[in-house]
Amino acid sequence: MSDGALSQEEIDSLLAGLDGGSGSPASTAASGRQGSALSAQDAQAFKAILESTLSAQSQNLSMITGLPVTIQSPTVDGSTRDGFLRDVPEEVLTVSVPFAGSLPGDHSFVMSKAMAIRIASLANKDETLSELDDMAVSAVQECVSTLAGTQITVVSEKTGNRNITAGVAEGAFGPKAMAKVPSGDFLRAVYPVQIGDEQADRLVELFALAFVKDVLASAGGGMPGGQLPAMMGGQMGSPMGISGMQMSQMGQQMGQMGQQMGQMGQQMGSGYGPPMGGFGGMNPPNVQPVQFASLQMQQASTESGNIGLIMDVFMEMTVELGRTRKLIKEILGMGEGTIIELDKLAGEPVDILVNHKLIAKGEVVVIDENFGVRVTEIVSPMERMGDLG
Repeated sequence: MSDGALSQEEIDSLLAGLDGGSGSPASTAASGRQGSALSAQDAQAFKAILESTLSAQSQNLSMITGLPVTIQSPTVDGSTRDGFLRDVPEEVLTVSVPFAGSLPGDHSFVMSKAMAIRIASLANKDETLSELDDMAVSAVQECVSTLAGTQITVVSEKTGNRNITAGVAEGAFGPKAMAKVPSGDFLRAVYPVQIGDEQADRLVELFALAFVKDVLASAGGGMPGGQLPAMMGGQMGSPMGISGMQMSQMGQQMGQMGQQMGQMGQQMGSGYGPPMGGFGGMNPPNVQPVQFASLQMQQASTESGNIGLIMDVFMEMTVELGRTRKLIKEILGMGEGTIIELDKLAGEPVDILVNHKLIAKGEVVVIDENFGVRVTEIVSPMERMGDLG
């Protein structure tokens, strides 16, 4: 086309490419063997790990939203991209938070538009929110980062591996065909989540299959609780090969020796002068309380010094004239001369953002043939903190 716009045939071809080849024979075969690489025992073992986080995760969401939140036990199974796409709404918010460190792996949360708007509106205290703009997506990203952090803490405790970290959360809202999911087969956990008095919605979490298997292997292959301690007290015993019965007998003998030493101490105190106290008639140690110096002045100077360290750090400042939302076919169909209508009226203040966070509003001016902005309003600290949360 002369104006640079794409034809409908070209648009369809691009969208087919973004779908990840869901119609290919290979993917069709993969969908027919959902979860074949994940045994039922592995799924149940990993489900037990996820269930141990539910209480903390519910409290985290409750603190963010300000309402009672209940996250119920998930259904866990193996899935593929095709199987995942069949079970989610047409439009979803996907927040990718990959695991890194010694146990890397793809990891993401997927939720409906309604759930994402609900969480963002409560986190930002904006009851008028009806669309998922960048600020709303950012609020959900912060929420998901908190959930991922709790899971890393629990996995670290289960595996004894303290070198597990989470990458930067990246959220994207759009058609489900564009959702970023782990490649190949993966584990899918679906949580019923109820916020306040509203009907429960579904929160989907996706784990790379390699990550799941690494976690289970590090945690002892998903062994149910109680078996490992029993084995340690049985034939496995101690590193010296002492059995549990022998260790029990040794404990009884040591207890008898302690009683005998106590009786000897009493006899020494009664037969050889007045009791001296302490252990076996010995003088007690001279114990003095520890005194700590005041750290208040040092903390104040440290905080002042820390602020001074970042004064010469550059931050990105942008001025936003307005925003709008378009369908993918409308965006791909744009060409030279296309007019895009924004969500702001002529003469309305523009937004001034630092690192994509709103800090002020202003009006556009011209300075020596260059555009500028005159600040007319500073966003209150409470509003700025709400945006950051």
